[in-house]
Amino acid sequence: MKALRNRFFGIPTALALGFAVLAAAPVGATAAQLIMLEQDGCHWCEVWNEEVGVAYPKTEEGKLAPLRRVDIHAPLPADLKGLKKANYTPTFVVWHNGREIDRLRGYPGGHFFWPMLQQMLDKIDKTETGNTDTSASAEPKS
Repeated sequence: MKALRNRFFGIPTALALGFAVLAAAPVGATAAQLIMLEQDGCHWCEVWNEEVGVAYPKTEEGKLAPLRRVDIHAPLPADLKGLKKANYTPTFVVWHNGREIDRLRGYPGGHFFWPMLQQMLDKIDKTETGNTDTSASAEPKS
């Protein structure tokens, strides 16, 4: 009985210790973010909000890279030092480990946004190993 108790009661203790370690890490220190550079009166920002923004936090992409909104006319937050501002809104930037991974200028519509975002997010793993190919961009071609 003692062996059975040790086997099962050790698991919650290990889980609690694991969660304590995770909780001690600074929030957002290494987490990916999807930064939406926006401004008041941006028509395409509003369209994105209606078509994607409501569902985004509930998606796998939204869990991997939570949305963070930044007004292009406001000073950049200190933790986004090095982020190149945008003149065109919306601009979406995948930000990870304190640096820009990729960006998408404009909103191409929901049908194109999701696969383009996935291409951007796929670059996160490559940047960790230094094997990133920046020749292919997720920008819409004009």
